[in-house]
Amino acid sequence: MILERKNLAAIRNNPAVQVAGDEVFNLPEKVLQFGTGVLLRGLPDYFIDKANRQGVFNGRVVIVKSTSQGDTNAFAKQDNLYTVCIKGVENGALVEEDIVITAISRVLSAQEQWNDILACAAKPAMQIVISNTTEVGISLVKENVLDGVPASFPGKLLAFLYKRYHTLGNNVESGMVIVPTELISDNGTKLKAIILELAAFNQFDEAFINWLDQHNDFCNSLVDRIVPGRLPAATEQKSEQLLGYKDELKIMSECYALWAIETSSARTKEILSFAGVHKGVILTPDITKYKEIKLRLLNGTHTFSCGLAMLAGFRIVKDAMSDKTFELFLTNLMQEEIANAIIDNHIDKQDCQTFAHQVIDRFKNPHLDHQWLSITMQYTSKMAMRNVPLIRAYYEKHNSVPQFMALGFAGYLLFMRTEKNSDGKYQRTINQQANLVTDDKAEVLYALWQQYSGDDLVQQALAKKELWGTDLSALPGFVKAVSNYVELLEKKPVEEVIGEVSSEEFVK
Repeated sequence: MILERKNLAAIRNNPAVQVAGDEVFNLPEKVLQFGTGVLLRGLPDYFIDKANRQGVFNGRVVIVKSTSQGDTNAFAKQDNLYTVCIKGVENGALVEEDIVITAISRVLSAQEQWNDILACAAKPAMQIVISNTTEVGISLVKENVLDGVPASFPGKLLAFLYKRYHTLGNNVESGMVIVPTELISDNGTKLKAIILELAAFNQFDEAFINWLDQHNDFCNSLVDRIVPGRLPAATEQKSEQLLGYKDELKIMSECYALWAIETSSARTKEILSFAGVHKGVILTPDITKYKEIKLRLLNGTHTFSCGLAMLAGFRIVKDAMSDKTFELFLTNLMQEEIANAIIDNHIDKQDCQTFAHQVIDRFKNPHLDHQWLSITMQYTSKMAMRNVPLIRAYYEKHNSVPQFMALGFAGYLLFMRTEKNSDGKYQRTINQQANLVTDDKAEVLYALWQQYSGDDLVQQALAKKELWGTDLSALPGFVKAVSNYVELLEKKPVEEVIGEVSSEEFVK
């Protein structure tokens, strides 16, 4: 059988899958969602479905499909139902859960059903807008938003809000809670600025613009969850046998989930009542803390370790985590150095320890094939943005060399010792396998390796302000530490060097 509403009674008899009762289909539409992508379906829609199953939020989602690619038939065939398969590691234990998501009421095409979308503006119960239109979606396109279907996401949203204002009136209750999840900093603030500028371009009256500004809460938000999408073929076959039905919309997700939403409004917190059913949904006046922790402890750890992992011959993140020495190195890097660089009045030690444990769990996920080589993309820029501030912060607080960071930097320099291939592109050969290096600064590092070696190479590389925005060679002892690790990594197996630095005796 296939996943559709008439088969839910039979599907509920299977203890392997979680499904809401039929009463969910009578819930009002409360959310307008721009985007059908797997992140939205695996994060916000998952949270809303969980809340509905607990009788908390009691609302469903209308999805707006804005792109011309594909159609809405896949959703219609399954009555907008789909399965989220949660697979991963949590608190060191393997977790597998399968949930039929019943939160979606309709999927509407912007090009073909624009009037149906605008009609949603007249629904008092519909108070939330969620979006994930990629980073380029939050950009200004100067267009007449009342002339047919607007081309841009901000244009569509403004037309929707204009319709709502003229249908439900100029008051607080008609205002919307708007939560973009696009992966840009201050996404809510930027979206609001574009909406206001576009409203002025359309010469909308001052009263409407004031309503936009005063009664709609544009919330900055941060999302963090790996949602790879479809299961691998072999895993999908086993899943079908376990669940007893076919699902063309099934997606896989890791266990970890974060949706930090920035708001100080009591009304917004009441509207976003689904936040109470999962520890991963956080409503807070300032999400800076969560952005900093993610950037430094997750992304920063990736960047400090990817060169070493590649040099050690690991191709996939989970394979490196099966090596206890490598796991110990990552743990020490995060807890002994990165945490001690970012702890301040807003971030405490417990915040860092909790997140570090979650990072280890995520790296160990046996269901994710995260390639180390893909993590090295734009290695130099990532090192400058994510990790140079950490190195400097550690020095400012402790006035000593962060040894694990220095080892990670040495791994970066050695990975960037490239050669040119027949196409003139830069590559790094490890264990007789050529790895294409995707880095805008590869030419700079290539030139350095052609001209220098040993201590001189490290000195020259660390001193390049055009790479780092600062002179890292001026940090006391950093050149010597990185040089020593480069020398060790050239003489010994990577795992042996990592083991020496990560040993309990060394840490003490």
